[in-house]
Amino acid sequence: MRSPWIPALTLAALLSAAPAAAQTSDAALTANVLASLQSYTGLTIFDDVTVTVIDRTVTLTGKVTMPYKREDAERRVSRIDGVRHVNNEIDVLPASTTDAGLRTRVAQAIYSHPAFWQYASMANPPIHIVVERGRVTLTGCVNNQLERSLALALAQVPGAANVANQLKLDRR
Repeated sequence: MRSPWIPALTLAALLSAAPAAAQTSDAALTANVLASLQSYTGLTIFDDVTVTVIDRTVTLTGKVTMPYKREDAERRVSRIDGVRHVNNEIDVLPASTTDAGLRTRVAQAIYSHPAFWQYASMANPPIHIVVERGRVTLTGCVNNQLERSLALALAQVPGAANVANQLKLDRR
């Protein structure tokens, strides 16, 4: 006679043997994905990638300056334990020497200002400068409203058709 406990024990053993990745919370997975992208040296202050994790599905959005960065970001994220699927919605900015020059001028204006020297010396400066067809968007985070306003004012360099300030305040 077969014991009724064997199927229950087998099921319990299977459930307890489930991979740890399946139990990874979306918050923990988000932290792992962000850490992986922050350690990727291919992403610079001229790229902006945003991460959303829902039910272990990672959605990458934003803009990068080169196609390989889009592919590398997806590849890095897909290798993280616990990631079920990656939706790569990162846009590649059009190649433009005019935009490249504008990026450099805005970066110099912001990061050469004494108020932002602390950020300029960081391995991953927190202010990102996205330029598309002469339109500048500032993303990332700063410590306070004064820095946010100052960055916007400094980004108004010749050649900038419009400057959008999407900088967030760091709320540690």
